[in-house]
Amino acid sequence: MVTVGRIVRPHGNRGQVVVESETDFGAARFAPGAELFASKDGEVVPYRVAASRPYDARWVVGFEGVGSMDAAEALRGLELRVPAGALHPLGDGEYYVHDLVGCRVVTDAGDEVGVVGSVMFGGSAPLLSVGTGVEDDEVLVPLAADICIGVDVDAKRIVIAPPDGLLELNRRRRDR
Repeated sequence: MVTVGRIVRPHGNRGQVVVESETDFGAARFAPGAELFASKDGEVVPYRVAASRPYDARWVVGFEGVGSMDAAEALRGLELRVPAGALHPLGDGEYYVHDLVGCRVVTDAGDEVGVVGSVMFGGSAPLLSVGTGVEDDEVLVPLAADICIGVDVDAKRIVIAPPDGLLELNRRRRDR
């Protein structure tokens, strides 16, 4: 199963929720009639989308059988998933988040940067959050073709050609 979104919070009083999308295919994944799955209390539970709409770079989604704010609150934090076989094929230079997470990042000079822990969206280009292995230290690397010059998801390796100062400028401590 592959994560396509995460329920952030309830929305309104009719059982709808705000979903942080982790897919470029939100219109299809959260369309009425779509079936999503979540692990709840140790059990995989299907959820059928009854209604949805884009909302402030996220989605507002209503599920069949979830009709109150309390019922929606009980879904907070759930990861919404689809079977891996239901993924859309991607073009050259396009990657699924789950394929990038865990990739080792090295510079074109052969210097080890770290391992991709997550991918952040919201700016002009997605950012790879690369854990450096030093306590809570991370480096944010834009997932741009001129920086990420070699992406091999099968080998779990990304080669970057960082502009001067990028790694130092984008270094930060993760929130604890």
